Amino acid sequence: MAKLDQIDVAILEALQQQGRMTNVALAKQVGLSTTPCLERVRSLEERGVISGYAAQLSAEEVGLGLMVFIEVSLDRTSEQAFEDFRVAVLAVPEIQECFMVAGGFDYLLKIRVPDMASYRGFLGKVLSGIPGIRVTHSYTVMEAVKESSAFSLNHLHNE
Repeated sequence: MAKLDQIDVAILEALQQQGRMTNVALAKQVGLSTTPCLERVRSLEERGVISGYAAQLSAEEVGLGLMVFIEVSLDRTSEQAFEDFRVAVLAVPEIQECFMVAGGFDYLLKIRVPDMASYRGFLGKVLSGIPGIRVTHSYTVMEAVKESSAFSLNHLHNE
């Protein structure tokens, strides 16, 4: 874990809220002058603490209004089966996130598609073509109560 001081944490919290913030505005918010602030941001980027910047899109506005979580159990749990599954999942753009999990199934997928008909097509044409899947269980999201890409950094405030 990277060693972060309180100014680093303040920079990270500000950038998580507004990634397009100017360096001048960021410096003012965290109490630095612009040059040291820019140096801090560059250091955080170089150290991999800041791994990138991206626009947050509205799924509904780009026609991807249906979110589904899918539990996936593989037919075998060998390193080759995991690798084959991983490679196949990386090639599927509808799969927004994929996590290997411990528990009653092997992977949890998060997908976004336009509608239920598209989801049915996804199941029949795409998911069924991924090697090694034994069984799946789907959970259609009815309402997103909270969505965030930001991490809580509260644990760093006392360091």
